[in-house]
Amino acid sequence: MTTTNPDPRIDRLYQLIPAIYRIRDVDQNYSLQALLRVIAEQVNVVEDNIGQLYEDWFIETAEDWAVPYIADLIGYVPVLAAGPASDDSTPEGAALNRILIPRREVANTIGNRRRKGTLALLGQLANEVGSWQYARAVEFFKQLAWNQNIDHLHMHRARTVDVRRVEELDLICTPFQRFARTADLRRIDSNRTVGRYNIPSVGVFMWRLNSYSVTQSPAYCAEDPGPNCFTFSMLGQDAPLFINPSPAAGPTGIDQELSVPGRIRRFAFAKYPDRFYGAGNSVAIYADGWAGSAPDQPVPLSAIVPADLSLWQYVPLLNHIAVDPVLGRFAFPPNQLPKKSVRVSYHYGFSADIGGGEYDRPIFDPTSRKPGEPIVYKVGRGQRIADALAKWKLDSPLDAVIELSDSTVYVEALSLSLNPGQTLQIRAANAKRPVIRLLDDKTDMPDALSVTMGESSRFTIDGVMLSGRPLQIGGPERAGADAPASPVCGSEVVIRHCTLVPGWGIDCDCHPTHPAEPSLELFNVRAAVRIEHSIIGSIEINEDEVQIDPIPLSICDSILDATDPKRQAIGAPGMAVAHTILSIARCTVIGIVDVRAIESAQDSIFRGCLNVARRQLGCMRFCYVPYGCRTPRRYECQPDLVTQAAIAAFPDAATQAKAVAGERLRVEPQFTSMHYGAPGYAQLGRNCAQEIERGAEDESEMGVFHDLFQPQREANLNARLSEYTPAGMDVGILFAD
Repeated sequence: MTTTNPDPRIDRLYQLIPAIYRIRDVDQNYSLQALLRVIAEQVNVVEDNIGQLYEDWFIETAEDWAVPYIADLIGYVPVLAAGPASDDSTPEGAALNRILIPRREVANTIGNRRRKGTLALLGQLANEVGSWQYARAVEFFKQLAWNQNIDHLHMHRARTVDVRRVEELDLICTPFQRFARTADLRRIDSNRTVGRYNIPSVGVFMWRLNSYSVTQSPAYCAEDPGPNCFTFSMLGQDAPLFINPSPAAGPTGIDQELSVPGRIRRFAFAKYPDRFYGAGNSVAIYADGWAGSAPDQPVPLSAIVPADLSLWQYVPLLNHIAVDPVLGRFAFPPNQLPKKSVRVSYHYGFSADIGGGEYDRPIFDPTSRKPGEPIVYKVGRGQRIADALAKWKLDSPLDAVIELSDSTVYVEALSLSLNPGQTLQIRAANAKRPVIRLLDDKTDMPDALSVTMGESSRFTIDGVMLSGRPLQIGGPERAGADAPASPVCGSEVVIRHCTLVPGWGIDCDCHPTHPAEPSLELFNVRAAVRIEHSIIGSIEINEDEVQIDPIPLSICDSILDATDPKRQAIGAPGMAVAHTILSIARCTVIGIVDVRAIESAQDSIFRGCLNVARRQLGCMRFCYVPYGCRTPRRYECQPDLVTQAAIAAFPDAATQAKAVAGERLRVEPQFTSMHYGAPGYAQLGRNCAQEIERGAEDESEMGVFHDLFQPQREANLNARLSEYTPAGMDVGILFAD
């Protein structure tokens, strides 16, 4: 029996031989076909390589390695301040090289030279060079207060403040400001204190946050203030609604707020509600049967009333819904409550594709032991995960997937057990964000999502948000109380693109509801645990330290949040350290980490102390770890480097101690927000030390957003802006969020 091969050309040599030989080959169990397939595979490789040689002559179709050579032909000079090129044999190195020498900029270099000095080019460079999709160039001399020439009036410029223009007052200090300002003599490209409003100043505003959608997800009823009060976020926190950006239309790239992923202002929402509300826009509310609303259509725009719901004091009239986009709240009339479910579509702000979300992510196939697709059980809106698990248990397939196909909330108590050698994946469909909400519905038992692993089994959870209770993973039951556990970690647990809400839940101010509770509990699991591109609360590990070796725990590109730097992020209750060997890369850790050993730690931020039992094992590279922690060997870490520099600079002991203390405080990481649920969560602040912003091995930032390569993009853009700006003008980068 022949096997199916994805390459249709694999049998082209076999098809060329006479039919008589193919007939005889059937009796030989297709041995001739297998031989010709091996030959055809190499022929295809050579043919593809020859075909690619022609494609490499053109910047649009050339492979990544050929882009620097094409750039050299037109005199393109890479920016040295952005850092050296990396080895493109690895995915990380190839991604960095695409930032250092952007293909789009090389393609447009000649055209950009012809347009040097134009304002529109500066906004375009932000996209070509810095890979910032949204940018707005502003000439600040047009916003200066000056005496108009009576023969050459500019009625749209240099206006003094009119306090009656409330909406324009709301735009002050934004990229869309319209009022005039007095002159600011500080330079906009200063390395110290940045100024804005001066004659030679041109600013290029960037938006670091992205706008992510949530489609027809159940709203949260805030019952404490009243049954008519709702929040757009399912977790119940006040989260500002963001704009779903529309294509830019202005000559400088962006000419209005609707073209950027910014926060929705109350005044803008009140003045142009049709631009923000409705199906396919930034916000929509679905209330089946309320005031005659259709189940598949949003509440009509005529029923939406913009309001300030800060204290829930505003009471809407009958057949109207009050919406506050700044706080992400909405309210029904108290005497006209919805009788059925309330669903919402909205957009929220975040920095990158981390945690569960409606973004494009490749499907992770847990099956690698045999060809063919695993059995897939699909769960849609109105269905239950427990029913799919019951069918999976009845069928008992070797490899299976339970796919959640909608961005809805599943309120269920789930428990499952894997047989030896069995694999199961619970995953969200691509571009969906389902939520599993666990409630305290059992009086005498815990209510966690419980998974029992079998020998050599594999469990994967992908693209899912889990709130209310922890994910609890245990090993197989032993034959007796004295029976030893398996010494080999033959099983595997994968948590990928998930959010295990830190502290189980958050209140309206983004403070955790159960700050001391773990989000992941491991009990006697003989499994390798891997966490990727996820947001997760603290991890509690309960393992036998006497009879078995520590389990391997690998975390990469994730946020590990114990809700406070003084709480334990990884540990074991009643034990000095967790019985695990940790490997961590490109992560931001908020909390104390107590583990047996660290195999490797790289490009990570530990915003809490790190303690290991075995210091002689493993190493830490290009990380930040607080002073006074018990760690393995450190290489190029902070604050070690600034401490050594301060000691070398000041031989006097008293001055030296003061300088060391000051330097350690200076390089302490600063974040826009340390509360999960805030748009700037775990994002490095603009006042963060340069040693942290460019402290990774490849000179990118430490922490979870390392792969955004923002320092390299900013250095590239700064150099190109200076190159294409006319003499006598100063240009600088400003971040709008």
